[in-house]
Amino acid sequence: MGKTVRDESTASAYWGAVNTFCSMQDVHVIADAPVGCYNLVGVAVIDYTDAVPYLENFTPTSLTEKEIASSGSAEIVRQTIEKLQAPGRQLILVSSAESEMIGSDHERMLTMKYPDVRFFSSNSLGENEWQGRDRALLWLHEAFDNKKPAVVEPGTVSIIGPTYGCFNSPSDLAELKRLIEGAGGRLHHVYPFESSLHDISDLKNSDVIVVMYHEFGQALAEKLQRPVLQAPFGLGETEKFIHDLGHLLNKEQEAEAFMHKEKRTTLKPVWDLWRGPQAEWFPTIRFGVTAAKTYALGLETFLAGEMGMLCLFSHDTAEADNTIVREEIQQKQPQFLFGRIVDKIYLAELDAKTRFIPAGFPGPIVRRALGTPFMGHSGAVYLLQEIVNALYDMLFNFLPLNRRNSAVEEPAQKVAWSSEANALLNEMVKKAPFISQISYGRELKRKAELLTLRQGKESVTPELLRMVN
Repeated sequence: MGKTVRDESTASAYWGAVNTFCSMQDVHVIADAPVGCYNLVGVAVIDYTDAVPYLENFTPTSLTEKEIASSGSAEIVRQTIEKLQAPGRQLILVSSAESEMIGSDHERMLTMKYPDVRFFSSNSLGENEWQGRDRALLWLHEAFDNKKPAVVEPGTVSIIGPTYGCFNSPSDLAELKRLIEGAGGRLHHVYPFESSLHDISDLKNSDVIVVMYHEFGQALAEKLQRPVLQAPFGLGETEKFIHDLGHLLNKEQEAEAFMHKEKRTTLKPVWDLWRGPQAEWFPTIRFGVTAAKTYALGLETFLAGEMGMLCLFSHDTAEADNTIVREEIQQKQPQFLFGRIVDKIYLAELDAKTRFIPAGFPGPIVRRALGTPFMGHSGAVYLLQEIVNALYDMLFNFLPLNRRNSAVEEPAQKVAWSSEANALLNEMVKKAPFISQISYGRELKRKAELLTLRQGKESVTPELLRMVN
C-alpha cells in the first residue's frame, strides 16, 4: 500500500502563496491557472474554513486546454493584467501546477511590458503549503523592502504569521495581542494579515518580533535581525513568554504585574478545575493529535506535559502518513482526538467511541470567534473547559438508562466463556477510553454471546470475540 500524506491543508505551495498574498490589503493576485484552481482555493476552501465567501483580490487567467497544449499562457496573462491594472493596486502573478508544467515563466515578459507587476513562481509541485508561505513572506521582503537601515521604535512588537487558511487564527491572534499588550508591548504590525505593502519596510523597526507558527515565518523573522519570540502554548511557555517579552522591551515591572494579575483572573478556572473532582480524570485521559506542527506540539506540551494526560500519538500533518494515522486510531483508541475532518472520517469508519475535537484544516470548521483560543493562558482555560465538558457528556451517554422502547437484543440464555476469550476481552476493554470501559466491555460481551448462540457454539472463543470487535 502506498504512503498517503497530502491533503487540502498541506496541498501545495500555490495555495500557500495565494493565502499569503491575498491577506494584504493593497495586493491583487493573478493566478496563472484554470478556473477550477481559482474556485477551489479562492472560494470553496476559504468559505469552509475562514468563512470568507470569496477572495475579492484574486483572479485566474483561466488557462484552457489550448494554452496548455500549444500557445502557452502569455497572451491570456497580458489580457488579465490589462483588465486589472489600477492606481494603488499591486498585481502579483502566481504560477500554478498547470502553468509550471508547460514552462510558463513570465518574469522576462513582465520586466519588459509591465515592470510594476511582480511574478512569483510558486513551485507548486515541489513544496507544500507551509513551505510556500515561508518562501512567499521572504519574497515579499526582498521585493518590497526599502533597504534602508533599521530605526528601532522602542516598545513595539510585530507579529508574523496570520494568513488565510490558518486554523483558529483569529482567536489565537487575539490572545497573542492580549499577552503582548499585557506585558507592556505596543503592537506595531500584524503581518501580513493586517498589513499593506508599505508595512514591509517598517517590520525591521520593531523592537521585538513574535512568530505565530512553527511552520513558517521564522526565516523572515531572522532576516529582520530583531529579537524573536515564539507564540506560546500552555502555562509554562506563556509565563516565560511574558517575562521574556518584558525583559526585551525593558518592561520587567509591567510584565511581572501582568503575570500576577493573570494568575488571579484569566488562570483562575485552571486552578478551580485542578482542585475540583474533575482533576481525578486528568491522569486517565488518553489523547491523540493530528494537526499542523504548531498545534501538535502545543497540545502535547500542555495536555501531556503540564496536565498529566497521556499522549498516545502526535502527528504533524505536513509529514504524517494518513494510513498509519488510521491504524493508530484503530489500535490505540484515544479518548480524545484533536484533528482534521480526515481523522473524523476515520473515527466514523472504525465506529470508534473517541471524542473528536477540531484542531486543524482541512475543515469544514469555522473559527472566526475570538473566544476559542488554543494558545496562551486563555487557550489553556478553553482547552480544559472543552475536555471537562466532553467528559461530563460522555458520562451521560454511558448511563445505564432504562429505555422502555429499546430494541437491543439480549442473549436468551447464559453463555459460557473460555479462559482465552475472557483474557482477550480484558485486553480489548483496557484499550477503550477509561471512562467508557465498563459500557464498552458490556457491549462487547453481549455481542459475542449473541453470535455464539446464533452459531450454535457452547462457549465464546477468541475467534468469535474478534468477529464482533
